[in-house]
Amino acid sequence: MSVAKILIVEDDRNLLDTLKYNLRKEGYNAVAAFDGAEALDVARQEKPDLIILDIMLPKLSGFEVCRILRKEMTVPILMLTAKTEEVDKIVGLEIGADDYMTKPFSMRELLARLGAMLRRAEMAVQPPGGETVLKIDGLEIDIARHRAFLRGTALELSPKEFDLLVFLAKNKGFVFSREQLLDKVWGYDYAGDTRTVDVHIRWLRQKIESDPTNPTLLMTIRGTGYKLEG
Repeated sequence: MSVAKILIVEDDRNLLDTLKYNLRKEGYNAVAAFDGAEALDVARQEKPDLIILDIMLPKLSGFEVCRILRKEMTVPILMLTAKTEEVDKIVGLEIGADDYMTKPFSMRELLARLGAMLRRAEMAVQPPGGETVLKIDGLEIDIARHRAFLRGTALELSPKEFDLLVFLAKNKGFVFSREQLLDKVWGYDYAGDTRTVDVHIRWLRQKIESDPTNPTLLMTIRGTGYKLEG
């Protein structure tokens, strides 16, 4: 099994050194970039398995870096922010980040989240035995190739949107609470922050529903959670 390569994009040298030390201690191959422009160059050259991306960066913000990388690769992205405003977290998720953490954070929690994200990414590339192409009412989900189509047109999904769609498709007709989806799709206890699920559901609807305000596939069950009809 190859060693996972993680790109850390952080302009705080002390935090960067701490992250590099802890990641290497855990057996990861850690590479670094200090600003947004360098982050793009290193990501394209090194092709990391995961990116830790600070929002407040010189030259290009983490938001801009994330937006550009999402057009070029499906690497999982964990965003770091020193801000507490909910809007920053939501913007990060909306432009394609898979997760976020607010500084200061626990190194133990960060490592747990990174491990979960890497496991999910590996499962997406090498899915377990069983059906690898799911078809539901105009949707075709090719798990092995990590691609999805709506009536023949390819969908541009972030890695976490794809994971969420696959899980709901495999369990079509069943209702899952936000907490259950966090556990099954994100792979760890998200400390009660269920807004992450709501954001991903909303953006998934924008891509698979003819009228996202009146969904017919990805349904909300009031007071309970979500399900995919099929």
